[in-house]
Amino acid sequence: VIPYKNWPALVAYYLGLFAVIPMLGILLGIAAFILGIAGLRKRKQHPAVKGAVHAWIGIICGAFFAALWILLLVGMIASHG
Repeated sequence: VIPYKNWPALVAYYLGLFAVIPMLGILLGIAAFILGIAGLRKRKQHPAVKGAVHAWIGIICGAFFAALWILLLVGMIASHG
């Protein structure tokens, strides 16, 4: 089911999935995390609106991949400096 009435959750979902892209995933992951939270808030304010699962996937994938790419970037910088 696509949460067409909860666009922040839907966008968070796709950004969270595309956050797997190296380095670009930092920005996509952060955006997915923020929009996922916005999607959950919208769901809480309007119980008829769906999209909680999409929002959670955006939050989890976004946080994971953003942290992963940041840690790898810091590690690469530290190993060369």
